[in-house]
Amino acid sequence: MKILVTGSTGLVGTALVKALASDGHTVCRLLRPQSKSTSDSKDGFDVAWNPATGELGGAGVGPDAVVNLAGASIAGGRWTKDRKALLRSSRIDTTRALVKALAKMNARPRVLVSASAIGIYGDRGDEVLTEESKPGTDFLAGLAREWETEALKAEALGIRVVLARFGIILARHGGALAKMLLPFKLGAGGRLGSGKQWMSWIMLEDVVGIVKSMLENSTVRGPVNVVAPGAVQNAEFTKVLAKALHRPAIFPAPAFALRLALGEMADALLLSSQRVTPQALGRLGYRFLHPELSVGLSAILKET
Repeated sequence: MKILVTGSTGLVGTALVKALASDGHTVCRLLRPQSKSTSDSKDGFDVAWNPATGELGGAGVGPDAVVNLAGASIAGGRWTKDRKALLRSSRIDTTRALVKALAKMNARPRVLVSASAIGIYGDRGDEVLTEESKPGTDFLAGLAREWETEALKAEALGIRVVLARFGIILARHGGALAKMLLPFKLGAGGRLGSGKQWMSWIMLEDVVGIVKSMLENSTVRGPVNVVAPGAVQNAEFTKVLAKALHRPAIFPAPAFALRLALGEMADALLLSSQRVTPQALGRLGYRFLHPELSVGLSAILKET
């Protein structure tokens, strides 16, 4: 297949592009004017892409599939008014521009896999959340709802749309885990707040495998929770991580201190609870490479 990928320089994009190219697909990495490719030439080629003008390089025309992973990092800075505007535009405006570009193509892709996030559910305590659960009402939930709405407009073009609601992605380099490791390695790790909030995690290798399944399986459409089957509470996650690192976990971070340091972002990313289950993936029979947190973390940490 010829596959266009936005957000190809990010954590998921870099790993996905490499895997798709290895499988023999032709991968077109859509890059904005200010972006620089971090991929090897053997993993595909770069295509100029300007969401502001809708301009798309000629090499990107006529794809069989599109994977939309574009979006500024949610944890990339304190949520000021300007930062929130960037988070919105990099997701909502970019996805809108992408769908408009696809509408102009004579030969349109069969499928669009568009990133979303389990943040769409908001802070839900111990409630078990499936793809049918109602969205939340906070900033992240609203952001994800609008993001998904723009992607779903591609259905009117005859394109199958899959909404990949990513959980907390754990990887050897980058992402949430990289930020957690330092305090634990220094022996200063511990639970966040009460530690009772649920963390719905998934290993990067499984994310790649799931996205590939979304591209290949024509029956997959709509929202899909991209999380492992074993969500854990923060206190348990902390214990498992500390054990894998052979370090103590005795220094909890009080909720008030996190809010003081990070503002609104602390509640949304560190203290909110989302107990998400991969119901759609279960129906599809996806077999996880790392269904258990302890085994997955041990595999990652052996190579960090």
